[in-house]
Formats: sequence, structure tokens, C-alpha cells
Amino acid sequence: MKIIKLQKNDIQNALDLVWSVFQEFKAADLTKQGVEEFKKFISYESIIEKFDEEELYFWGCIDNDYLTGVIATRQEKRDTNHICMLFVKKEYHRLGIARNLFKTVEEICKSDNNISKITVNSSPYAVEFYHYLGFVDTGKEQTVNGIRFTPMSYLLK
Repeated sequence: MKIIKLQKNDIQNALDLVWSVFQEFKAADLTKQGVEEFKKFISYESIIEKFDEEELYFWGCIDNDYLTGVIATRQEKRDTNHICMLFVKKEYHRLGIARNLFKTVEEICKSDNNISKITVNSSPYAVEFYHYLGFVDTGKEQTVNGIRFTPMSYLLK
């Protein structure tokens, strides 16, 4: 398994993986409005525009030419990188893929002397995982546009 920076021609496959995993593990925690909001957020047209403008970056975990996991980030402020998506196919859970995707982003952020923090709005399903990585809650769980999340932050060392 290897982590690679995804290219434009990889994005549709990445979004298909995200949607599939989202439906299996996260949609049940959201209202119908939340599901529609997430679907709109990951629409190819919206994502590819941000990708083309270098506002959004994707990395994927590849196993035998098969995409098994995806992480997407954007620079939120001058000193902050934000995880927008982190999804791993069910059959690849607990193999370290999400951790390795995060570590890739962490190393890239560390190489940029301006980045001191990584943030995420964690779904209820992933809060424990982010705590395991070293994230701390920066607020209580909240719901915005039908999407439940806990805001979290990770300080780069």
C-alpha cells in the first residue's frame, strides 16, 4: 500500500469512494438535509473547481492499483490546514490507512513553516479516531445544515 497525491483524473474515483463510505457509516447520523448538504459539498463540479484553483488537495491510499482511502485538505487560514474528508473503504478499516493518510498530511504541513495547526469537523463516528491521533475538541458537538460534527484541532510539533 502506498500514499499518493491524487491528480485531476483520480478525483471522480475518490469522490465515489467518499460517497460510498459516507452512506455506509455516516449518513445515519445526519438528517435528510445533512445528507443532501454533504452530497452537494462533494459534487464533482464543486470539488474539481476547488481542485483546479489549488484550494483543495487530495491524497489516496493505493493497494494493487485500487483506491482504498482518501484524505482531502484545504488551507483554512495562513497557519491552519483543514481536513475536509477522510474516508477508508470498510474492508480496509483498522489497517492503518487513515492514520497513514493523516501522517502524510501532517508531514506536508510540517514542511510548510507557516502551518502550525490542523483542524477537522469530526463526524460522531470518527471522534474517537481523531482523539487517538492527538486532536482535541475545540467546541461541543453541533449541527449545521443537518450535519453533526465536533470541531477539533491538532497542533503541529
